[in-house]
Amino acid sequence: MSSPSQSRRQFLARAGAGGLVIGLGAAAAEGLGQSNAAADAAFTAPAAKAASFGLTNSGGFYTVTTGAGLSFKIHQSTGGMTSLNINGTELQPSGTNESHVESGLPSPTVTAQQSGNFIIVTASTTTWEGSGTLHHYYVAVNGQNNIYMATFVASGAGELRWIQYLNRGILTSILTPSDVNGGTAIESTDIDLVNGQTRSKYYSNRQAQNLTVRGVTGSGIGVYMAYGTRESSSGGPFFRDIEQQGTSASVEVYNYMWSGHNDTEAQRLGVLYGPYALMVAGTSTPAAPDMSFMYTLGLQGAVGPSQRGFVVGAAAGVTSGTTATLGFANSTAQYWCGTGTNGDFTSPAMKPGQYVQTLYQDELAVATRNVTVTAGATLTGQNINSAWVTPANPVFRIGTWTGTPLNFRNWPALTFMHPSDTRMASWGPVTYTVGSSSVGDFPAYQWKEINNPTTVRFTLSSSQIAARTVRIGITAAYSGGRPQITVNSWTSPAPAPSSQPSSRSLTIGTYRGNNALYTYNVPASAFVAGTNTMTITVISGTTGLGGYLSPGYSYDCVEMF
Repeated sequence: MSSPSQSRRQFLARAGAGGLVIGLGAAAAEGLGQSNAAADAAFTAPAAKAASFGLTNSGGFYTVTTGAGLSFKIHQSTGGMTSLNINGTELQPSGTNESHVESGLPSPTVTAQQSGNFIIVTASTTTWEGSGTLHHYYVAVNGQNNIYMATFVASGAGELRWIQYLNRGILTSILTPSDVNGGTAIESTDIDLVNGQTRSKYYSNRQAQNLTVRGVTGSGIGVYMAYGTRESSSGGPFFRDIEQQGTSASVEVYNYMWSGHNDTEAQRLGVLYGPYALMVAGTSTPAAPDMSFMYTLGLQGAVGPSQRGFVVGAAAGVTSGTTATLGFANSTAQYWCGTGTNGDFTSPAMKPGQYVQTLYQDELAVATRNVTVTAGATLTGQNINSAWVTPANPVFRIGTWTGTPLNFRNWPALTFMHPSDTRMASWGPVTYTVGSSSVGDFPAYQWKEINNPTTVRFTLSSSQIAARTVRIGITAAYSGGRPQITVNSWTSPAPAPSSQPSSRSLTIGTYRGNNALYTYNVPASAFVAGTNTMTITVISGTTGLGGYLSPGYSYDCVEMF
């Protein structure tokens, strides 16, 4: 019997000959085989289970049995999963779509290889989005009820996602805000009203930086997604996307790797997305598995630990009470990390290249600089200081500069309800009086056709009459919406629209777009001693689709100084 490392080298040689391992020379493949001896040893299953671990080719399907009770089938004509079975219980419902990457692959070539404690099934197409290459990998490890996956995308702009269809009769516990079963569509075909509450697959979202293992449960069984690295996705640490949906036919668990759903960055191409894992376990959420072994399997686009580097430094200057986050991004990767008590940070292991390093004050970008990462090296001393200035002693400040609508009206519900939901407070129009109104009286969102305008009343003494500056920060905008102000009888010039993604935003559970700052220079002649009135009006050169899809935006902070 060959050793695990010998099995690995033999597997890589066979896979390379069969087209499974792409873009690796013989030396690289040999190196991977040697480096994976420890991983092989770690995943060696007890002998009693090893006999049932295996791969069969029959009836147009590859059937993989993990040796721990889980088996799954991959359709050789489509590359989709048609069965997910745990100890004889079929978890994938009949009569629904195959579970698949994206919306299914056009004319894929599907191959499978087994060696030692690993089985890899690969679905490849060269006609992705018409002419692009995509490889989707399924990996089983002896003795584990996990299906490890990764997806290489060379070109194209489709919605890159894994959709797992599950039997609703068995897996009954799903996040309520994303369960549209029995609903009536109220916006497009993806936002519904169910028993008086708005529901949508968009309302299961969390920020990318918070994507811990999550799943659905029932009947003593749970199916979970371990989202893995987001280095090939886009939108940064605060981006949100779909995670679950419940319908009358099934429960769906997603891993959205790129969608364009109000995404502030383009799709990253020529890269490997993942690894990530579908996990079948009990009703207690399992810990995320170690997926580092996936980098040793020769998957196209995989960048192993020795080919990566680190960035180390310190961040300073963010406003007290806010959280400092470091982001790194270029055209092929994104990363982020927090800071220690002294502002010290160490980046994740990063692919080589030049990155834009961004310091965030909560979600507001307050400084940027460039850093260059080298394979196998740690770049030290990469300190970054906030360039953001918050003026002292303003005439008024409504909210805080966080890059979010923190504590504004309806803030707690923005990510899991449609703005029309009756559980939300009225959007207005609102009149906010400085000195007596609370932050929660000011609207988080404002639309041209819903709550236009917002009025701010404030008092000045004769000694306070002077030329003033008004700053309005927004976190996202839809259909060209932006704020224009009027102070008493003086009206500001109409500002230009901000640069924003061309998709729905405020209605799909996100306030996150491109933060924009509008500054207005108000002459002293605009003010009076006593009560002053400032109105903030949404303007746009487009009409939008009406109502909550009319031009609008999300507030960050409003101040006069």
